Amino acid sequence: MNTDQAFTLLKEAGITDNIETFKQWLREGKIKATGFTVDDKALMRFMKEQTKLDKDQVIHLLKLKIKTKDEEIKGIEELHASSTRLLIHQRDKLYNEISLLQIERNHLKKETINLLKENIELRDELIELKEKLLKGETSEDASSSSLSSSDFRQKLGLTKLANDKDIIAAYKELLKKAHPDHGGNAKLFHYIKTDFDQFRNKMKD
Repeated sequence: MNTDQAFTLLKEAGITDNIETFKQWLREGKIKATGFTVDDKALMRFMKEQTKLDKDQVIHLLKLKIKTKDEEIKGIEELHASSTRLLIHQRDKLYNEISLLQIERNHLKKETINLLKENIELRDELIELKEKLLKGETSEDASSSSLSSSDFRQKLGLTKLANDKDIIAAYKELLKKAHPDHGGNAKLFHYIKTDFDQFRNKMKD
């Protein structure tokens, strides 16, 4: 066959449609030709080699694509593993925060209970003191001079060994507890203050 027929055959086989490439193959002797006549058998062998080469190239490209996909999958798996570790860390951190909050809540609950107990005890003390003072006020003479130190000790629940300084300290403590600014009762504070004033007046006599 002539060169034009050979080039047409190569185009139909999908090997090349570039005339310059065809001429280069002729010059390089890859396609044997004498003048414008091409060796049919040599052309067939060349076409088989090119077809095989194309297949090898396709296989190589496919392998490269597979390798690229494998790397992408590996990257995704590593990212997933990293994200999973991060989420687990965040979850554990939240669990720790919850535990700390529960401990703090229990601690506050205990403190609240203790404060309530203290308030109840203080209230009971103030009520008892009020009753004592009211009882003492009805039984005492109008004149404060008739009261002795032992009377004040008895009101305050002090021993006979308590001196005047001890009595003053006890009154100040009661005044502090009964003061309205400290959660006390104004009327009770007045009773204690009046009694304390009587004691101080007695000391001046």
